[in-house]
Amino acid sequence: MRKVPIVTDETYHIFNKSIAGYIIFNNEEEFLRMLNVIRFYQREKYGINFSKFFRPIKTKKKSFSDFVNLQNKKKMVEIISYCLMPTHFHLILKELVDSGISTFMNNVENSYSRYFNLKHNRKGPLWEGRFKNVLVKTDEQLIHLTRYIHLNPATAYLVRTPEEWPISSYNEYLLKISESERICKYDDTLSTEPIFYRRFVNDRISYQRELAKIKDLLLE
Repeated sequence: MRKVPIVTDETYHIFNKSIAGYIIFNNEEEFLRMLNVIRFYQREKYGINFSKFFRPIKTKKKSFSDFVNLQNKKKMVEIISYCLMPTHFHLILKELVDSGISTFMNNVENSYSRYFNLKHNRKGPLWEGRFKNVLVKTDEQLIHLTRYIHLNPATAYLVRTPEEWPISSYNEYLLKISESERICKYDDTLSTEPIFYRRFVNDRISYQRELAKIKDLLLE
């Protein structure tokens, strides 16, 4: 049983990391695979798994527009924010139906594990354990949490600014992604003007890097 029960209509910070710090997203193909899996399993199942759905028909590659056309079933979760890192991921999810987050995460993690193990001729678990969930109690906590998540790549010195990291929702928040390609829906929860949100996030880059250094020192 979870320390923090997941309740319908509440919002949670969901995160997990790979077993033993294993790099599970090695390249663009693997990052995009995880994003597509997240998009696919956000709604109730179609009666087929993602691998069968995503199998190319002749030479046609599926895009996010295919998901829009297919996803006419009820959402189990609303995706408010996300960031994928080489060894872990962060999601902010709102549960829309009972057990929605648990079902969604089970599908996502199992689907990506099967894909990754098959691709790399690997066996065994991919994730360190069950995903973690933290209740988001206030709008103020939520906006600061999105900033923390979007700053992860810059904090880890993978990029100079979060705009340079394509595998997060940051550029969705800046309205740099077309509506049909967006994964997140946050406008009924957060009020974020792009110009102010960019400043809100980027002004914290140095501070968050310093906090990360202090944390590493304390853990040594």
